[in-house]
Amino acid sequence: MSKLPHLNGLRAFEVAGRHLNFRAAADELGVTQGAVAQQVRQLEAHLGLQLFERLPKGLAFTSPGRSYHVNVAAAFEALRRATDHLKPEPGKVLVSVTPTFAAKWLIPNLPDFSARYPEIDLRILATEKISSFHSDGIDLGIRQGEPPFGAALDAYRLFRQEIIAVAAPGLIEKHSLSHGADAVSYLPKLHDSHDLWPEFLGLLNIADKGGHGLRLSQTALAVDAALSGQGVALVSRFLVAADIAAKRLIQITPESMSGKQDFYLLAMRKSKHNIAIDTVIKWFLAQAET
Repeated sequence: MSKLPHLNGLRAFEVAGRHLNFRAAADELGVTQGAVAQQVRQLEAHLGLQLFERLPKGLAFTSPGRSYHVNVAAAFEALRRATDHLKPEPGKVLVSVTPTFAAKWLIPNLPDFSARYPEIDLRILATEKISSFHSDGIDLGIRQGEPPFGAALDAYRLFRQEIIAVAAPGLIEKHSLSHGADAVSYLPKLHDSHDLWPEFLGLLNIADKGGHGLRLSQTALAVDAALSGQGVALVSRFLVAADIAAKRLIQITPESMSGKQDFYLLAMRKSKHNIAIDTVIKWFLAQAET
């Protein structure tokens, strides 16, 4: 294994590379400009490569310096994240949710949470991947699924999966259609990654006569497309309840489709909770009931 450079030199290089200026790097590190320049020179000597071009008004990366800085900066960021996971932050709660849940339900409801609990730092990790309570450091997760979720987890059902067909009122008027199966059949469809249209059309016993429609990667995008009058979306009722109440969307057929993939709030067993986590759990459950 090759001998690693001194950490001080790597740190000086990482900060100087962000600023492309030794003086600004010295201000951030709390040392002299000469000390930063010397640490970088020692690193270059260790590597046998020039990392910066010294210019009259700052620095410029050499080609090897630029690629090396990307990796060194990523290494320091990984160290920062690892340290943050170890540091106790009793008022911080990190919640992993899907982008659609974040955009269409959580963010619109966050003002209520912030008003009630200003002392809690609620952080949102919006991702399609299944986050880990250990490696990702999350405190809570919201996902579709069905129990059991694992012996180490508590699961709280927030919403049942009830899929409905929605569209903008103007789209119905534009096509001179009434509500019901005819409207579902003839209007363009908005497809997302769940691909529920074949099952829903089978439930209504109708054919798709709406053309190719539009294919999108997320349900949130399908809802946005429906709001802009581009077609009919299939979506869980709770995600569009506010849009229906405000008449921005209408449910165009009374039929709905249920499934086993309900929405659950997942948490580590109660013994691992703190007051902030318990508060967030209670808020989610209360909001889901309204």
